[in-house]
Amino acid sequence: MKKPAPRPKTSIAERLRRLREMFAFEDRVLIVIDADPDSIACALAFKRLLWREVAVVTIAHINEIKRGDNLAMIDLLKVPLVPIAEVQATAYTKVVMLDNQPQHKAALSAFRPDVIIDHHPVEGGGPKAAFVDIRPDYGAAATMLTEYLRSARIRPSVRLATALFYAIKSDTLGFERKAGEEDMRAFRFLFTYANKGMVRKIELSEMPVSVLRHFRTALTSMRISRGWAFAHLGKVGTPDALVMVADFLLRIQGVSWTAVSGLTEEALVVVVRNDGYRKNAGRVVARAFGELGTAGGKLESARAEIPLPNLKDYLLDTSQKSCERFVRASLRASVASRHGQ
Repeated sequence: MKKPAPRPKTSIAERLRRLREMFAFEDRVLIVIDADPDSIACALAFKRLLWREVAVVTIAHINEIKRGDNLAMIDLLKVPLVPIAEVQATAYTKVVMLDNQPQHKAALSAFRPDVIIDHHPVEGGGPKAAFVDIRPDYGAAATMLTEYLRSARIRPSVRLATALFYAIKSDTLGFERKAGEEDMRAFRFLFTYANKGMVRKIELSEMPVSVLRHFRTALTSMRISRGWAFAHLGKVGTPDALVMVADFLLRIQGVSWTAVSGLTEEALVVVVRNDGYRKNAGRVVARAFGELGTAGGKLESARAEIPLPNLKDYLLDTSQKSCERFVRASLRASVASRHGQ
């Protein structure tokens, strides 16, 4: 049977036209992000796209920002962010979600976005919005926003170009993670305008002292088995600590997967990383924890957040041993079910 011809891709010019048609001058726009370099850069770019096109644009973040590079980026580039708790969502006529989808986190699911632009894979039935642009083959959402800017014939300022440049570099791990020609093309374009000295300052930003103890915990308690490195950090002030430790442990010889977990006040958070070679972290994590909370991600990186009340039938307590055993068993069962398919 002859396969149907693939549907032609919508051009970036057509996407831009449809996007701009959604906004009117009287609109008050709320951009909601889970702040990290990619989402911050995207928010700045989207705000530039709407410059003089709408009445107000506010960028609000749902997370507590503690990572050194995030704080340095916000400070050096003078990024106008406000915590979501300080925003009255009903005062806005349009909601935009960038570098994320509502199903990714409980705090995001409270919003019904009009626009979603993201590069993470779609989980389940996919998000609902009037305008959805999701391209999982892109290494960074900042690449997508760079394409929108170029299609609109907008030359980015040094500040905006630096943010987008750093975002692409950060989200692709310097092109060590999955990245395509589009990411490289955007990176080369931004290279002309970005302040590379400022990028270096962001990259060398100080690591908070509070995070160092988590590295010590990981190094003394981690378990390495069949290419996996597991570590449970106990209570963490911010899930960003899990990300830093998971990335660090992946550098151990013979380790191709890392799983680092920790407890916040409300949830058990699990961060998974892999070396990117024929693996799918997002699928593994979604299969392991998707029924208990929000879970998913990309090929090389994924995350789960499980509200503590949802674990009452799975954990006797939240001790180090109980959490470690639950995370390891869940991930191993997920990998085994994949191989058994």
